[in-house]
Amino acid sequence: VSRGLPIFFLQLHLLQLGYVDIVFANRMDANSPMEEIVRAMTYVINQGMAMYWGTSRWSAMEIMEAYSVARQFNLIPPVCEQAEYHMFQREKVESQLPELYHKIGVGAITWSPLACGLITGKYEDRVPDNCRAAMKGYQWLKEKLQSEDGKKQQSKVKALQPIAERLGCTVAQLAIAWCLRSEGVSSVLLGVSSAEQLIENLGSIQVLTQLTPQVIQEIDAVLGNKPNAKKESRA
Repeated sequence: VSRGLPIFFLQLHLLQLGYVDIVFANRMDANSPMEEIVRAMTYVINQGMAMYWGTSRWSAMEIMEAYSVARQFNLIPPVCEQAEYHMFQREKVESQLPELYHKIGVGAITWSPLACGLITGKYEDRVPDNCRAAMKGYQWLKEKLQSEDGKKQQSKVKALQPIAERLGCTVAQLAIAWCLRSEGVSSVLLGVSSAEQLIENLGSIQVLTQLTPQVIQEIDAVLGNKPNAKKESRA
């Protein structure tokens, strides 16, 4: 961890920033004592280089340990976890993180709301030549899309189309709004390749108010993968 601090200083300099709003500790390092990690993040904040710190791809147990260490030594605890979350990846955000949200106030910043583009419906018939799955280094995505599970997921995306049409939105907007409605989700990270995509994705905010419990039940019936733990929705 101590070796990583000079790198962070350099990154701030290269970005021409005096500080960042939040810095994430990506993936827990089993070889680094938790106290060292929390002290390093506390130092970064106390030096004015960041306002908050969060975790990324940490387990609920690891986040709770960081919080306990912070309380024990009067240090600064993490405020959020960055986690993958979309209609086909629900377990962590809906079953594990809500307990932390209620107990210690740790929220979630989620990524990949469209499952690498699968939920847009653009892979329904084939893999387009100009999409991410056709790019060098993304063979894993192409194989995933063409797998049996991938085809089943694409059929479910197609089944969501009537719900989206009834709400006057695209399936992509529906999927992003669906992520936003989840308890404890502070924000959803978007990845776009054009201004048009960004504008479309931002339209999901208008859809959020239409996600009534009845609509959520319809979506869950299509997906068929709702975690067993009890959930509450903002809808």
